[in-house]
Amino acid sequence: MFVLGIDPGLTTTGYGLVTAGPRAVIAGVIRTSPKARVAQRLLELHRDLAEFVAEHRPTVMAIEQVFSNRNLHTVANVGRAAGVAMLVAAQAGLQVHEYTPSSVKRAVAGYGNAPKEQVQRMVAQRLGLAGLPRPADASDALAVALCHLQGAALLERLEAAR
Repeated sequence: MFVLGIDPGLTTTGYGLVTAGPRAVIAGVIRTSPKARVAQRLLELHRDLAEFVAEHRPTVMAIEQVFSNRNLHTVANVGRAAGVAMLVAAQAGLQVHEYTPSSVKRAVAGYGNAPKEQVQRMVAQRLGLAGLPRPADASDALAVALCHLQGAALLERLEAAR
């Protein structure tokens, strides 16, 4: 199973591809210029994510859900970016699984309110990385992928036990 984790954002979208084991295959970010029009930025994000999916062929996408924020502009832009990522997944025939930020933190660090650095350390430890994954958006995407892998493994064990 190749899980593509996505931490959506209009300016920076993190991505992380993780296999069962778990092992990190690749992680990074897609950046769009805040100076460009929103529609152009969404098109650029779509193009880059579609190219990534075509090249790496993940089997499933796990995405961090849009969380409430006091800044409605930020929430709207994160929602737009998440929608583009889901569209790319649908076009590629991938299932999409959404996870709240607290469920990702709980799955990876054992605590739903874990600070970002603790999540980064746990991602590095669980994936056997030499250092903390950077930037933070890529680390968050790896954490989302790990969250999905952990849940998928649990479901497999429950189904096997039936």
